[in-house]
Amino acid sequence: MLRNLMLTLAYDGADFHGWQNQPGLRTVQSCVETALRRALRHQVIVIGCSRTDAGVHAAAYVANAYTTATTADLPIARSIGSRLPKDMTLLHLETVPLTFHATRSALGKLYRYRVHAAPGRPCEQLTQRFTYHFWQALDVQAMRAAAEHLIGRHDFTSFASAGNVRESNVRTIRRIDVYRAGLEVRFDIEGDGFLYKQVRNMVGTLIEVGRAHRSPEWVAQVRDALDRTKAGPTAPARGLCLQWVRYNLRDLPEPTPEVLDKAREAGAPPAHLRALVERQHRSLNEKQRQALAPKPEGVEIVEDPEA
Repeated sequence: MLRNLMLTLAYDGADFHGWQNQPGLRTVQSCVETALRRALRHQVIVIGCSRTDAGVHAAAYVANAYTTATTADLPIARSIGSRLPKDMTLLHLETVPLTFHATRSALGKLYRYRVHAAPGRPCEQLTQRFTYHFWQALDVQAMRAAAEHLIGRHDFTSFASAGNVRESNVRTIRRIDVYRAGLEVRFDIEGDGFLYKQVRNMVGTLIEVGRAHRSPEWVAQVRDALDRTKAGPTAPARGLCLQWVRYNLRDLPEPTPEVLDKAREAGAPPAHLRALVERQHRSLNEKQRQALAPKPEGVEIVEDPEA
């Protein structure tokens, strides 16, 4: 029978070329799919909650994958976890309804951006891979005032980098908390979804206020200009971390009777294919692998863009 597995992962993104599969490059998705494929013994498609950019980290990244394996969740989790690289871990795995989709079912996300705002580099704290080193002190109060202009439902075109292909740039930012944590200044940004590099562009703009180059009111002018060139620079990827993604599994739509019937009929691949799954994977292109991977009909496998 076809099952839907929800995975919660944490990873240090410094040595990954982002989430999404890219030929010849080490990505989070390729590492997760390799671990799943070897544990489940069939081709898999892993759907992520967001296409995190190269260098971006995650404390609780959510993905889902479909399988016809009959093994219980705990042994699958142990098998996957043992096959992941050293800079990634599986925090949780469970079987969820077939209609769960890591991207489409998300109700909200929180990203945290960390700035080491001090003259000395963050080597003593061992956080150089996870923070943006900014040499000057930052005015937290001014940045809090500026962030108020970004909270709410707005068109965030001014904060979407080139390459954004969304039909609408309107998003809702529920809160932006700017606070100190030792030598760090942190930005916690929660929203219903984000445009391409939106969080990093917002942080770069707020830093312009924090360093006293701009006033808090300038951020409102940038927001209303709908012009990326009016905003501040893009903050480096290494300071960004996806903290969590919120779902409500109880309110997911019920699968149709047709989907349920096909799920019951789905069986595991023949034994000879399970034994040769790695050789088969190397001989196929991406489209062929996706065609062989078990999944309900009509499932979208494209994730949200990098924040």
